[in-house]
Amino acid sequence: MSRIQKLPVEEWDPSLRAMTMADDGTPLEQGLMRMMAHMPDMAKAMVTFSGALLRNNPLPRRLVELVRLRVAFHNQCRSCMAIRYQSAVDDGMTEGMVCSLERPQDASDLTPAEKAAIHYADLSSTDHLSITDETIEELREHFSEPEIVALGMVIAFFLGYGRLAAAWNMIEELPEGFQVKSGTVAPWTEESILVRG
Repeated sequence: MSRIQKLPVEEWDPSLRAMTMADDGTPLEQGLMRMMAHMPDMAKAMVTFSGALLRNNPLPRRLVELVRLRVAFHNQCRSCMAIRYQSAVDDGMTEGMVCSLERPQDASDLTPAEKAAIHYADLSSTDHLSITDETIEELREHFSEPEIVALGMVIAFFLGYGRLAAAWNMIEELPEGFQVKSGTVAPWTEESILVRG
């Protein structure tokens, strides 16, 4: 059960409801916003920020989704791992690629750019102080400076909000395999849920 009370959509600030199209979304699509709605001004700022991160992002949606899922694994954010965004699937992401996230550097279906981005996400998630000049140079083989900045910003967003989601334990609407209370869960081992976005 979620550790923070979910605010019913009909009790949300009307402008937050409009910004998030909450009335049209499933409970899973409403996600953490059901808790954040307790603080509507802060929630609206987060919606604006996250929307800008995705709308203005020069990186392929498939790459962003693969990075998101890898960070979700490190965070052990069950709700993050259970979800697949339609825009990433439309951009060519497959469940086979998600399975490749178990050992991304050995995967034949991930591009060198995706592997470099995932490596950067791994370091950011597990030991950010181990990121060196060489790490950034590896990224420069595949990405422009603005793309590296965009990658870093989405990784930071996924890290922070994924850890928040894991701590708030919003798992009751997920497939059974993601509702476990202990142990390590992975996005490449369970049934996923496709959502808009």
